[in-house]
Order: sequence, then C-alpha cells, then structure tokens
Amino acid sequence: MIDTNYLLAHSQDLDLIIRHVLAGLGHGLHAGRERGAGVEFSEYRAYAPGDEWRRVDWKLLARNDRYYVREAERDSHVAIWLWLDASASMGETSHVYPDVSKLVYARAVLACIAAVAQRQGDAFGLIVANQGRLQITPILRGPRQLHRVMAHLNRTKAEAHLPDAVSMQAQLQFVRAPSLLFAVSDFLDWPSASGESLLRLRKMRHDVRALSLHTQAERTADFPLQSTYCDPEQPTQTAAFTAENKHHYQQAYESHYQQIRSEMKRADIPYLAANIEQDIAKVVRSWLRLAGRR
Repeated sequence: MIDTNYLLAHSQDLDLIIRHVLAGLGHGLHAGRERGAGVEFSEYRAYAPGDEWRRVDWKLLARNDRYYVREAERDSHVAIWLWLDASASMGETSHVYPDVSKLVYARAVLACIAAVAQRQGDAFGLIVANQGRLQITPILRGPRQLHRVMAHLNRTKAEAHLPDAVSMQAQLQFVRAPSLLFAVSDFLDWPSASGESLLRLRKMRHDVRALSLHTQAERTADFPLQSTYCDPEQPTQTAAFTAENKHHYQQAYESHYQQIRSEMKRADIPYLAANIEQDIAKVVRSWLRLAGRR
C-alpha cells in the first residue's frame, strides 16, 4: 500500500488522499439514533397528512381499514465543524518529507473528516484561523458542500497569527446548538484565545476533539546544532540551537504539551498528538477511536 505521506509529498490532490484513507476506514464520526424513514423497523403509527405514501403499510390497511405508517430508526445527523489552525507556525515542514508541512498534513486530515461527514449525510462546515481572524465556510450538507470545503482547504496558507480573544468571541457567536468540532493545530500558542475558545465550547456542551501536530524533529530536538531558528509568527525574534540549550528545549517542550494534555483531560476533550511523518490513515483512525472511547 502506498504511504499517504508519499502521496502528500508528490500530489496536492486531496481527492486522491481521501480515497486512499477512506478505503480502510471503518469508523464513523458519531453514533446516534432518531426516528424517521430509515431501514431498521421500529413501530407503526397512525397516518398523518404529509407522510409519504411509500411508508404506508398496505397489508395492515387491508386488515384494519385504517392507514398506518411504518416508523423506523436511522442514524441521527449532527452539525460538524472542522477547525483548522493556519497560523504561520503551521508552515513548519518535515525533515523527512520536505514538501509536507503541518498545514498540508492538517488539510488532508480535515478533508478526510469532511468526506466521512458527507458520506454519513451530516451537515458540516469549516473554520480557518489565521491572519488574526476566522474564515468560515458555513454549515451545509451534500457533495457540493464537500467541494466548497475542499476548495477552501486547498487555498488556505499558513499565514500570520491566530485571532485575539475579542475577534474569536465575536465570530463564534453562531456556534450555539451543540455540535461536533474537530480541531487541528500545533498548539504552540497556549494558553491562547484559540485554546480558551475550544475549552469554552466544550463547556457549552459541544463535542470537541483535538489533534496536535508536530514534526519528528520538534519532538526529539533533532535539529542541526548551531542552526538559527526564527519564530514565523514573530520574525524579528531568532534563537540559535546549541548543545547547551537542547536539554532546556526538551524540558520546555514537554512541560508545554503536558499542560495542554492536562487541560484537555480536565475539559473532557479527546486529545491526540501525532507527527506529520506518521501515516494519515492511521492517525485519522486513532483519532476517531480515541473519541469513541470517551
């Protein structure tokens, strides 16, 4: 089987990535039941104006001289939001796959989630956080919505910084009814207005799920010694990576993400950390399994 990172490194075709990932994906985004015109029989009820004639049980009509409708259960539909951190730090690339950045990887993951949502018949939308604001593709259903979300993902670049608290609160007013939110970020900016928004949405009974992306070099401090690092969100600040500060970097890195893991756990937010060198199909499956075990 072709490795998805190889596909990412050699193709910008999200449709190809989706087909490759979904071929082995056996997990849905959610499970739920509601009454309707489904395929699993539940009970009969009296016919009411507006009911579809195809749901009338004609044999029961012949026996009782009354119209009855077959009620069934079907999978319930929920509103699904895809949250993408597209700030400048998401432009960090892999040393193993130089053409694959955190953003490229994140776009592919969310494209797969969108495709699963469309396959389940759910309404879904996209929230892109960068350039100090949120760019929103409103929630809708269907294949055309998948094309809209894919187009938005494809044109998204890693730019500038995340929105501040005022902008975040003003633009998230529309997220009121409980929904399912998949958030992908490197969470380097924490605590932040973005992080606080995710925690607040969870308190508002939204089902929030977080995926934290890293490069292998970031997690192992495997950077060339004496190299100079420039913060992409604060380009005037640079730092040299030396043998002396490598240990300090590793301690600070672990402390930072341990704080995030702890806060996510307290908020009951399923949280998964992954390297962008990992196979996307396995990461998507692991993320959905993790949420399902909550």
